[in-house]
Amino acid sequence: MTKVLYLDDLKVGQKFQSGEKRIDEQELRAFAKAFDPQPFHLDPEAARQSVFGRLAASGWHIGAMTMCLLVESDFRVAGGIVGTGFDEFRWLRPVYPDDTLHLDIEVVEVRSSQSKPKQGLAKVRVTTFNQAGHAVQVLVANLVVPRRSS
Repeated sequence: MTKVLYLDDLKVGQKFQSGEKRIDEQELRAFAKAFDPQPFHLDPEAARQSVFGRLAASGWHIGAMTMCLLVESDFRVAGGIVGTGFDEFRWLRPVYPDDTLHLDIEVVEVRSSQSKPKQGLAKVRVTTFNQAGHAVQVLVANLVVPRRSS
């Protein structure tokens, strides 16, 4: 088990890894049906006629899977992953059924809160890669992280 990290433990440049998650076609279609019901996420024939050329996962599905991989990664922040927003959130290339995703997480900024001395903010860049090592999504998130108790 990875130790729980507090703001005091985080340093700019620190890197963390996640496990892997395979994209299952049934799960891809179920997510799309519930949350992003566009034909290129649901119907293989319509997808062939789309810019993707075949069935592709919703970007929002990839965002949700990224969150799951982040929570299960070795980036274990005290109090959980609590965000205040994103500086960047981009989808770089499509994700298809049977792709396998993993994350690289890098701390890019750490600062104490002036108004709330028991916590601070950590900015992290989370890059989601497929099995070929191609980045498919990148986000820069601002997280609330507690300080270690004195």
